[in-house]
Amino acid sequence: MNLPFVQRLCACVVLLALLPGCYREQRPLPGAPATASPTDPLRLSGLQPGEPRASATASNPFEENAYAASQGKRLFKQYNCAGCHGGGGGGGMGPPLMDDKWIYGQDSANIYATIVQGRPNGMPSFGGHIPEEQLWQLVAYVRSLSGQLSSAVAPARGDSLSPGKAEQRREKEEPKEGGQPQQAQ
Repeated sequence: MNLPFVQRLCACVVLLALLPGCYREQRPLPGAPATASPTDPLRLSGLQPGEPRASATASNPFEENAYAASQGKRLFKQYNCAGCHGGGGGGGMGPPLMDDKWIYGQDSANIYATIVQGRPNGMPSFGGHIPEEQLWQLVAYVRSLSGQLSSAVAPARGDSLSPGKAEQRREKEEPKEGGQPQQAQ
């Protein structure tokens, strides 16, 4: 058998084995700027005019992308999310994001809707102010705070002096629906 052919064949097999890992570090090009209106409004009841529409089932395109999750961490600080939710998502005047209690749902679509449309008792609406791509990066990071992303995707280093564990080393919290929103004092 021809030795260079075997070497080339082995090199191709190794490259094909490494190919699935490339998405983890993929850096997408900047997306479109923020639009003035969200794509699907939040419905608080089943009542709606006209034909019933299926509920929005959005999936995060960055759920398995480590670069996007680390960008979400950067955006979390830049948009001052830490001002209400704490530097590591441990809570402050806003609810903590690193525990197992999710007031409006733990799915990516619920977190996205919370950021875009806001919530009663203090969560402002950021829809139309943050580009779509950055919204999903923030969603990925928020989910990593409670260990909802795989450890290969969650940010591995803490960039602050806070004593908490890095997102990659946190235990996965089992989400509980229906936590109580904070009451105004």
